[in-house]
Amino acid sequence: MGFHMKLLNRSNVRLAVATGLMLQIWPWVCANAATSINGQMQIGFEQQVYPTGIIPGVRFERNIGQRQAIHLRLGVQEIDHEDFGVHDDEVGDGSGFTLGYSWYRNPGHRGLSIGFRTDVWFNTLDWVDNPGQANEVSGTTDVTVLQPTVELAYRYFLSGNRNYFLAPSLAAGFEINVDTDGEDVGEGFIFLGGLVLGFAF
Repeated sequence: MGFHMKLLNRSNVRLAVATGLMLQIWPWVCANAATSINGQMQIGFEQQVYPTGIIPGVRFERNIGQRQAIHLRLGVQEIDHEDFGVHDDEVGDGSGFTLGYSWYRNPGHRGLSIGFRTDVWFNTLDWVDNPGQANEVSGTTDVTVLQPTVELAYRYFLSGNRNYFLAPSLAAGFEINVDTDGEDVGEGFIFLGGLVLGFAF
């Protein structure tokens, strides 16, 4: 119970930090929206899942011309490496941000797109070796992760409405532990499925 309460409390702190960052960036979004032409900016909820975790976040996107866009995501993640990491069990959470670029096949930022993203995550993982045995060993690792990925997505507007849209996606890349405080933890190839529900203005 204590272990799970610690994870819950830590998740609440990270969620509060991410919320604070979103509140700080919101005035910038509103200022840009006031001077942008219709559809030049989008804001949306993004959910990504991968075999050992989930990543909910808020995504801000700004169009460049008719086919290109850049975006920023602020998010948190829940991690359960199970035995795919360095240790027998690795469980934790993190917060971070994403910078990305997308190129759309069709003018108007709709349909198929290909993009490149780089995530930076600040994660804390609790790990255990030989769980339930006399020689059980456990510890905690703080790790900064760089996660470059290539993303394929498809955006379509709902019922012909040029404001609300859905964008499912697939992404693949690598998790690279660039700074580790504690024992080494899992890293390597990552494959993610995602969905953005957004609003263009």
